[in-house]
Amino acid sequence: MHTIDQIPTVQPAKRRTDRSRLLVVGATTIAAASWWAILVPVAGLTLDARQGGVLQHVGAPAIVISTALLAFAGWALLAILERNTRGARKAWTIVAVVACLMSLGSPLTGGIGIGAKLGLASFHLLVGAIVLLGLRRTALSAKDRCYEDN
Repeated sequence: MHTIDQIPTVQPAKRRTDRSRLLVVGATTIAAASWWAILVPVAGLTLDARQGGVLQHVGAPAIVISTALLAFAGWALLAILERNTRGARKAWTIVAVVACLMSLGSPLTGGIGIGAKLGLASFHLLVGAIVLLGLRRTALSAKDRCYEDN
C-alpha cells in the first residue's frame, strides 16, 4: 500500500519553447533572405526606398538583420505577455496582426516605384506571417506556464 505522499505524480512533458522559438527566428530569416535572392538577383527587382528624405537601397544585409531583430522582438513580447497576462496567446496575436498591417505603410509610401513598393511589402507580409504563425504556435497556455515556473 502506498500513502498519498508516496504516489508518484506525473507532470506533462515540458514544452521546448526556447528551441522552437529559435527555429522560428531562423526560418523567418532564411525565408526573407531567400525571397530577397529571388526578387533581386533573379527577377531583377530594385528595392529602393526613401526613409526620412534619404534614398536607401535595401540589400540582403538589411533584410537579414531587420528580419532577425523583428522575430526576436516578437519572441520577447510573447515571453513578457506569458509572464504577465492570462490570455498571452490571444493578446500577442492581436498585437502581431496589427503591427504587421501597420508596417505595410512604410514600403507602400516609401518605396520608389511600384516594383519596390510591392517587393518591400511582400517582405513585410512574408516575415509577418512566419513570425505570427510560428511564435503563436509556441505560446504557452496558463497550465503550461505553471509547470514551467516549477
